Amino acid sequence: MSPYPHLERISCPADLRALDRRELGDVADELRAFLIESVSKTGGHLSSNLGTVELTIALHRAFNTPYDRIVWDVGHQTYGHKILTGRREAMASLRHWGGISGFPRRCESEYDTFGTAHSSTSISAALGMAVAARDRGEPRHAIAVIGDGAMSAGEAFEALNNAGDMDDINLLVILNDNEMSISPPVGALHKILTRMLSGSTYNTARRVGEKVLGIAPPVKELARKVEEHVKGMIGPGTLFEEFGFNYFGPIDGHDLDALIPTLHNLKKLKGPQFLHVITRKGQGYKLAEADPILYHGVSKFDHTAGIQSASAPSKPTYTQVFGDWLCDVARADPRVVAITPAMREGSGLVRFAKEFPDRYHDVGIAEQHAVTFAAGLACEGVRPVVAIYSTFLQRGYDQLIHDVALQNLPVVFAIDRGGLVGADGATHHGAYDLSYLACIPNMVVMTPSDENECRQMLYTALCHDGPAAVRYPRGSGRGVTPAKTMSALALGKGEIRRQGNGIALLAFGSLLDTALGVGEELGATVANMRFVKPIDEALIAELAASHELLVTLEENAVIGGAGAEVSRVVEGLAERPRMLRLGLPDRFIDHGDQAQLLASAGLDKAGVIAAIERLRSNAR
Repeated sequence: MSPYPHLERISCPADLRALDRRELGDVADELRAFLIESVSKTGGHLSSNLGTVELTIALHRAFNTPYDRIVWDVGHQTYGHKILTGRREAMASLRHWGGISGFPRRCESEYDTFGTAHSSTSISAALGMAVAARDRGEPRHAIAVIGDGAMSAGEAFEALNNAGDMDDINLLVILNDNEMSISPPVGALHKILTRMLSGSTYNTARRVGEKVLGIAPPVKELARKVEEHVKGMIGPGTLFEEFGFNYFGPIDGHDLDALIPTLHNLKKLKGPQFLHVITRKGQGYKLAEADPILYHGVSKFDHTAGIQSASAPSKPTYTQVFGDWLCDVARADPRVVAITPAMREGSGLVRFAKEFPDRYHDVGIAEQHAVTFAAGLACEGVRPVVAIYSTFLQRGYDQLIHDVALQNLPVVFAIDRGGLVGADGATHHGAYDLSYLACIPNMVVMTPSDENECRQMLYTALCHDGPAAVRYPRGSGRGVTPAKTMSALALGKGEIRRQGNGIALLAFGSLLDTALGVGEELGATVANMRFVKPIDEALIAELAASHELLVTLEENAVIGGAGAEVSRVVEGLAERPRMLRLGLPDRFIDHGDQAQLLASAGLDKAGVIAAIERLRSNAR
């Protein structure tokens, strides 16, 4: 007998809506069990998906999806949604090459109405859908499901501000409040929500109100007004109602008997509505409930035994190298502070946060603020280090240009996840940072090729009297032990790592090992360029004068990247060898194993040699 008899009857939400209401509890149990078993085999996001099981069921039960649009924020909580919308069997390929994505994708399903993976975009997107429906005279609903961590970003409030002035749209914002993003939540909004939920006065008022609401309409309206007065004193309801939303909640996000009728009632209301639901990250799996951070993003594991303590890796990750370096320099220099936009664990700041709590700043999911906050600190003689993923720094690009670089402020950007990151796919690849950083005046941009070089470059950035970025990849490096002593590198100076003839390979950062392998096979010179900006023009000129072909290698978009900088230099030389620029192609690269993705882009050893041979063949 199948362990999932109800799930196997659901190939689309219409099947879910056809079930007897009394069967939905069994559907929730099976969906949760299937998620645990499936994700333990593929890896992926677990805690957040366990927390939205009942909410997912209730949404597809109450609304006519896909005609009604659901936008999920940030998107890693949609595994249950994928299972209920015809992708149950495809979950075996989740986040693997050629398989389904770990996030919503419009090209994957008509039920994925908007692609999400970065946070705080849902209200804006859902508002656009709601306005389009209104203007076409269509009665469809638009629902934004947003986590409490994502509500800390400015875009969410920009959208609330815009939406609250429209009383003729069918927009529902659902705040999925689980007191977690990835790291523990921070900021004033979280404190407001916590105070509301723990306030005995408000909870008493709600219990009394619930009894009164069923008596008579006039009394019901009076009770509502009294309740709003109490909420205004101690809760967030007034905050959202001042934006123009009708606020409802909080309600138990794991209680289908509360969720489904509430959603049906909200469908009848016109204008922007706001529903506050309380969920628990990891709900129904005790190990994830006890440690939702550990089970937020998981690799394959035995779900019956849980995640076991792994033995220490033989090689430190670049993230660990950064975290150790930051603690070392902070101990020596009291001016050093760390800033992260809600990525304490991912950016390697756990140890720093414990050892230097007064100099650790988690600003929440607010990358724009993080960058300008760092600029303000730098104005006052502080030495801020912004620890941020490459893909998330894109969200603070205007601030990087206008608030940091234009004023030539000494801010260090420690950019993790540069290049291809694997299973998270196109939304999380750090594919553009070398391009978007190198074009900014005053910026210094460095690409370490090993762990020790990363440590020394971070120190170089800290010593530099201006903005500087050190961009390093996800995972472990080449196994080079970082030296305890630190010394600043000469700005804009690369090095020859292998002397050869005819061909010179100019490697930037993570592809140095590939370049050395190619160099051995083809008898080529290999240069570790180190700096994208300022680029080593003297070394390029030297290589151009002594080689017939220059090949640039970078794990970055080939358009506008480091290779483009080399070409710019070569164009000004009297002797111009042939150029071959190799990097990430002009397309979005899907999810999969990192090595597999590099090979698909032609950036493994075989791909580089093949590209060189094709160029040689064409020249004959």
